[in-house]
Amino acid sequence: MVRHFLIPKEIAHVAETIESAGHEAYLIGGCVRDLIRDIQPKDWDVTTSAKPEEIIALFPKTFYENDYGTVGVVNEEISEDETDPVKKTLRVVEVTPYRKETTYTNFRHPDEISFSADLKDDLLRRDFTMNAIAYNLTKKEIVDLHEGEKDIARKLIRTVGKPADRFNEDALRVMRAIRFSAELGFTIEKETMDAIVEYGHRLEHIAGERIRDEFIKIIMSERPMEGIILLHHLGVLKYILPELEQGLKCEQNGDHIYDVWEHNLRALQHSADRNWPLHVRVAALLHDVGKPATRRWSDEKKDFTFYGHDVVGGKMTKIILERLRFPKQFTHDVATLVRHHLFFSDIEKITLSAVRRIVASVGPELVWDLMHVRSCDRIGMGRPKETPYRLRKYHSMLEEAMRAPVSVGMLKIDGAKIMEVTGSNPGKVIGWTLHALFDEVLEQPEYNTAEYLERRARELITLPEDELRKLGEAGKDKKEEKEEKEVGAIRKKYGVK
Repeated sequence: MVRHFLIPKEIAHVAETIESAGHEAYLIGGCVRDLIRDIQPKDWDVTTSAKPEEIIALFPKTFYENDYGTVGVVNEEISEDETDPVKKTLRVVEVTPYRKETTYTNFRHPDEISFSADLKDDLLRRDFTMNAIAYNLTKKEIVDLHEGEKDIARKLIRTVGKPADRFNEDALRVMRAIRFSAELGFTIEKETMDAIVEYGHRLEHIAGERIRDEFIKIIMSERPMEGIILLHHLGVLKYILPELEQGLKCEQNGDHIYDVWEHNLRALQHSADRNWPLHVRVAALLHDVGKPATRRWSDEKKDFTFYGHDVVGGKMTKIILERLRFPKQFTHDVATLVRHHLFFSDIEKITLSAVRRIVASVGPELVWDLMHVRSCDRIGMGRPKETPYRLRKYHSMLEEAMRAPVSVGMLKIDGAKIMEVTGSNPGKVIGWTLHALFDEVLEQPEYNTAEYLERRARELITLPEDELRKLGEAGKDKKEEKEEKEVGAIRKKYGVK
């Protein structure tokens, strides 16, 4: 059953407009699958008996920039810069004529398409039965020629027709099947699974960015660990991320209870369980990708060592993500997180200056993500989460390290300017003057203007040296007191010493 309240008025309007002109119109694909599952769809597609030029004629604003008949119907009531993700998907509704397709010599796109007047032709070209269901809003009618509803109820992924035909047409469908399994928690039907094994090698013909897009959807699913394991089990992962498989049966030292392969996957799953963003998830998956290449046996330690695996892993990550056509900034960020994932672990020995160096190396915008990757690393070792105190201490030290220091550098004047406006020579009086000015600005922040500070400096410099020294030392003491209070407040916030 389809619940109509889940169908936005903008979608209903498009279908009704097409039908009012004498054409057929059906919702199709993933949106119907989600409606049957009683889930609000994220994307909407309409299929129709109308030809592209007939669709264009029915709406005030459309665009048609492809070879497959798909017309984008623009809802101008929703602005281009809409931030609401639900509304954003409603700005452009894709409407595609019923069509038939010929051979796929490039294993990705049909060599030719032709428009059809029969919905059956369009359903026949779909990838999986759960996506080959059409729904008519006016008639409240489901058209399901391939038992897709039954497969949805059974949580089964099965191709429309022979699996070999579907995967011969579009090799990317082998990844789509696995992606749907990870996203929906569905099982792949045996004949379909066997065909994935047989035709997975054709992913070599698919552009890196197409593979990347499916890979992202697997990583961003609720069950990415299951998705990666299935990619490996069906022989597909070696065409996407072969470096990851090098961790199979790669034993680690005594701190770990899993091999490198399972450790990386468990780290990834933890990032998904915490709903962390894509760059953190990919960094969690790849953080130890350099271990197999650096694994050595130490007679001295009677154990394996992995010296430099963080550096090697950072370089490997860059190569992997460039191969998959990830954007430059994304690649840089993930490689940085992998490179620095071995940051401090002993809170009794780490110094604040060392933490500051970490912040400088990673960047303040990524340092908290580095904490997330560390958390994933620990969970991947089979250990419990950080002890509450240790975790709070990490956060406290990072916040202390990134805190803007309380210093005379915050003043809108410096020693050189004081000498210029007062005609003074270098010496202790310049430092005293700076600290005396800083004392005043701490009390009255609005005094921190070049005009006031220059005028006040000229006044202070005329004071007896002993009086100016006392003012300067009082200002220095107050600076240290304020700094101590700020650090104390941070530590109190996290409940640490």
